[in-house]
Amino acid sequence: MVSFLPYQLFFPFLQPILMEKKIIITIDGWSSCGKSTLAKQLARELGYLYIDSGAMYRAITLYFLRNHVDWAHPEAVHEALLHIKLDFLANHKTGHCEMHLNGENVEYLIRDLVVAEKVSDVAALKEVREFAVHQQQEMGKKKGIVMDGRDIGTVVFPDAELKIFMTADKDIRVKRRYQELYEKNPNIKMDEVRANLEMRDYIDSHREISPLRKASDALELDNSYMTIREQLDLALTWTREKLNDNL
Repeated sequence: MVSFLPYQLFFPFLQPILMEKKIIITIDGWSSCGKSTLAKQLARELGYLYIDSGAMYRAITLYFLRNHVDWAHPEAVHEALLHIKLDFLANHKTGHCEMHLNGENVEYLIRDLVVAEKVSDVAALKEVREFAVHQQQEMGKKKGIVMDGRDIGTVVFPDAELKIFMTADKDIRVKRRYQELYEKNPNIKMDEVRANLEMRDYIDSHREISPLRKASDALELDNSYMTIREQLDLALTWTREKLNDNL
C-alpha cells in the first residue's frame, strides 16, 4: 500500500481531511495502455469505487451479438437497450467489481476478441452512448470514483478534479494486447491483434459522437517504459496534489 507519507510525517492533521475528501478521477486513453490496471489500483489505494466504462460498452455489444441485433437500425438498437440491465457487483475473492449483464457475470466473456472487434462500432452509436453515459453520471454523483474509458474526462465528467490521459507506443500496446489474448487463445496471431488495435484506434478517434481526445486540462501519462508501480506512484502524486488543492 502506498501511504500519504509527506502529510503523515509533516502535517498529520491533514491526513484525515484528505481521506474524507472525495473527488472524481477520470482515466482516458488509447486501447491497451493499461487504463483499467491503473484505475483499479488507484481506486484500491484511495478506497474509491472503480468503474470500467469500457466493460459497459462491451456488455452491450455482447448482448447485441447474442441476440442478433442489427445495430445499423436505430429501432432495433432502441428496443434492445430496453432489455439491458448493467450492474457492477463486487467479487469478494478478488475485491474487484465485475460486469453483470442482466444478472449474469460476463466479466470474462466481454474480453473475447469477437466482442473487441465490434465494440467500437457499437460504442459509436448515439443512443448507446447516451444510455451508458447516463448510468455513468449517476454512479459519480457521490464522487469517490475512478472511471476509465475514452470520453470520461471530456463528456461524462468534464468537471472532474483529476483527469489522466494515458498513451504508449503502438508496438508496445500491440504486444501487451497480444499477451493478454494469448492466455485465452494460444492460436491468436500478432497480425490479428495489430489490425484490431489499429481499427479501434481509428474508430475511437474519428467517430462522430464523443471521439477519443485528450481533455485540455488532462495530465498525460506515457507509460511506454514505466512499470506498473511507477505509473501508480505518479498517479497517486497527482491525486494528492488535487486533494490538497481542493481542501
